[in-house]
Amino acid sequence: MIPSRMNTYLRERLPESAWDKRLQREGNLCFMEFDSTDVDQLSRLGIEVDALGPHRVVCMWDDASPLEIGGYLVVDNLAMGTPSLGGIRMLPEVTPAAIHNLARGMTLKNAAAHLPYGGGKSGIVAEHGLTPEQHTEVIRGWAHLLFRYRDIYLPGPDVGTNDSDMKTIAIENGIDHALSKPADMGGNRIDQLGAAAGGTVICLQELLEEMPRLKVLPQFDSLTIPEEVTVLIQGFGAVGAHSARILRDRLPEAKVIGISDADGYLYDIGGLPLDELFQRWQKDGVVTRRYFMEQMSAGKGGTLKYSTDPNDLLRESAFCLIPAAPIANYLDIDSASNPAMTVDRMGRWSLIVEGANTYSPDPARKTARARMEQAVYRQRGALIATDYLVNSGGVIFAAQEKLIQTPDELRIPQEMLGNPQAVDGWLKSHAAEFAALAEKRRIAGDAHREEALRRNMRELVDILLADTDSLPCHAAERISVRRIASKESGRTAADLMEPLPTLTVDCSLQEAAAKLFEAGSPILAVVSAENEIAGVVTEWDITRATAQGAPNTQPSAEVMTRNVVTCPPDAGILDMVRLLELHKISAMPVVENGQVLGMVSADLLAKKSLAKLLQTQN
Repeated sequence: MIPSRMNTYLRERLPESAWDKRLQREGNLCFMEFDSTDVDQLSRLGIEVDALGPHRVVCMWDDASPLEIGGYLVVDNLAMGTPSLGGIRMLPEVTPAAIHNLARGMTLKNAAAHLPYGGGKSGIVAEHGLTPEQHTEVIRGWAHLLFRYRDIYLPGPDVGTNDSDMKTIAIENGIDHALSKPADMGGNRIDQLGAAAGGTVICLQELLEEMPRLKVLPQFDSLTIPEEVTVLIQGFGAVGAHSARILRDRLPEAKVIGISDADGYLYDIGGLPLDELFQRWQKDGVVTRRYFMEQMSAGKGGTLKYSTDPNDLLRESAFCLIPAAPIANYLDIDSASNPAMTVDRMGRWSLIVEGANTYSPDPARKTARARMEQAVYRQRGALIATDYLVNSGGVIFAAQEKLIQTPDELRIPQEMLGNPQAVDGWLKSHAAEFAALAEKRRIAGDAHREEALRRNMRELVDILLADTDSLPCHAAERISVRRIASKESGRTAADLMEPLPTLTVDCSLQEAAAKLFEAGSPILAVVSAENEIAGVVTEWDITRATAQGAPNTQPSAEVMTRNVVTCPPDAGILDMVRLLELHKISAMPVVENGQVLGMVSADLLAKKSLAKLLQTQN
């Protein structure tokens, strides 16, 4: 049955006619699909269509399970490549708009990470309080729903899901149908290795080298890079705790002077004991309050400060702030948006390296973000390294499970799929091979992350210096969009074309009109007996002939356009756009050696490419 929250949400927003038209069934599995042409329907779901996407939005559920299993899939953009990569979020308040925001973040993140995959995300509408057994059953059901979209979406973990859940999906759908699997499946142990956290440290290291170039800008004219870099970490969790650990190893001259978690925040100008705090976090999850109380009881408080309000950490000053808590709105100029801290009360920082997901494509959120950066970057001289330029380590490591293919002999035998006990036994018999595969993927992930993130930081500074009116959020988006456009520009007519209806030269006007209507095509190709193009007929040709009194039986060859504008299958997007605009036509055949292969049109390019965006990039 459809989850009650999901049912209420959709029934309030979609008319009954949409349910009748959209609902598709595969046994007990139900699907409602939308694409970028469904502007009105997606708007009702809180999703605004733009030049990047979304490519597809799916509302789906299991109609027969005794548990409520359902949610949303958003494949935002596939210009970088297929499939899209993105995690599965599992929370009660999941909505299509929230999943679209996250999917757009993955589009930009995967492009910034220079991965040959698009951006996607899925979300399960699930109540709190599920038993472990119920949780696993929901994941199994979600795997069955996702299988339909296995060619365009490859899931990983996100809030509410973990590596074990990816193993469950792999057991159901096959080992190559989930990412960030456990090491016994050749996975990359993303959380254990601190894949995303390592990105914050790499970016900090690179920016310590790059930031002196910003001194030519007035807000950075007094910038100095201290020998002992001080750091605040908002959110001492999976990203924040590992950031501290990796910072200690890779940048020992840096000093973490403040951390926060759900219990409050700790601050010590002399530096915090990272080894001890990391071990406590591994054991207990939260560390700030208990550590402070123990230190005070032992008379070792010294310069240590503590507050029960975690957000108070952002009042303190340091060279660098690493926001790593699951708080998208950590800073704003307007208290009405309920940020963790307002700009007028923030400490003094020279650099913000975002380890948490903060990006949203929502126009109001983007406007608020620009206002915040105007105050923080332009007026206070703090450089901001945007989240998707920084925290892509997780998806980079996960993507190695797709980039480095699983050998055929390590794919789960078809007859074992859906049988956890059988699969576990089979995995144990191949433990050494999977361990070697996991290590190979880890090494590749390390190298890719290092190269991609350092390049991002150099490009960020380059853009800010080249365009002094640009804000860091604009520069970050330009980096990702430029890469998407570069990939997009490599696509050809053969990649994008659609079928073109054809008729022979002796067909009548009536036959041509019926064919055009049936196909819903703007043009019809008239071909010879050898299937070579002789001309094209459009709706306008037929309307003009009818208005001039031509009988329905008149051969189309007498009214067709003989001097046909065509393009070859290897024509690039910009070439196609320029041909359509130069000749003021809406569509043209794709032709090779006289043979009709398909058709491209202005509408098709608008739907399937970033034509306008590409024109602005060239």
